[in-house]
Amino acid sequence: MLIGLTGATGFIGGAVAREASEAGHSVVGFSRRSGVQVGGCEEYRVISQDGTGDFSGLDAVVHLSGESIIGLWTASKRKAILDSRIISTQNIVEQLARLDPRPKTLLCASAIGIYGERGDELLSESEPTAPGFLAEVTKAWENAAAAAEEHGIRVVSPRIGMVLGKGGGVARILKKVFGFGLGGKLGNGRQWMSWVHVVDAARFIVFALGNEAVRGPVNLVTPNPIRNTEFSREVARVLRRPAIAPAPAFAMRLLLREFSGVFLDSVRVNPELAVEHGFSFKYPELGPAVEETFS
Repeated sequence: MLIGLTGATGFIGGAVAREASEAGHSVVGFSRRSGVQVGGCEEYRVISQDGTGDFSGLDAVVHLSGESIIGLWTASKRKAILDSRIISTQNIVEQLARLDPRPKTLLCASAIGIYGERGDELLSESEPTAPGFLAEVTKAWENAAAAAEEHGIRVVSPRIGMVLGKGGGVARILKKVFGFGLGGKLGNGRQWMSWVHVVDAARFIVFALGNEAVRGPVNLVTPNPIRNTEFSREVARVLRRPAIAPAPAFAMRLLLREFSGVFLDSVRVNPELAVEHGFSFKYPELGPAVEETFS
């Protein structure tokens, strides 16, 4: 396939480009900057912030770009998070609809934030979504991508969990936190954390592009979510740093406001459809994933 990839310079995007290239596909990387170089991309095209670009000749489009959710959710930050996902996706769908021939598949990133705080509930793709800013943004994002189905384009929305892996994702933040001995539990430590290694995220995306039975929302997390206390203990073991000082929930909410929910909400997600479609994880267990991330 000839695959168009937005967010090619990002952590997941770079992994997807390499994985797709190794699988024998050709990748066109889209970036807002001209002259970028990403391993695995054979061609580069410029895309505007609102998603306007040249998508002609592609067999599939993978849309991963979007404003980072890290930081305080001020009014301007909220607008950037929302617009960078919804407007760009709407514009991409409109452009794909005008093409002849059209790409067969649009894979547009989504996130497990769509489920919100759910305690110990085990969440499959059929579970209802929750209220709240992140959940509402993610739902609108999926709806914007789903509009491509009206034009005969298969749509896949991988709901991505916390991404581990060397050199990106949460690895840099965690290394700093644990380096200062602040890697203790967050809040009560009992909240579920649903995660995936970047290698498996890239492998699934390429897998989904080649499997026409995969469509709609699909949970992209390991089959083994873990409680925050156990996660912190495992990271501390690999980094050989103490995980003693806890971060009380009230303090996190005071400092981070709504963004604190990213760390405090309990989201126990089951990759039901990915497993049903025959996808196997290279890093199903946390230990090897953390060791690769911080080795």
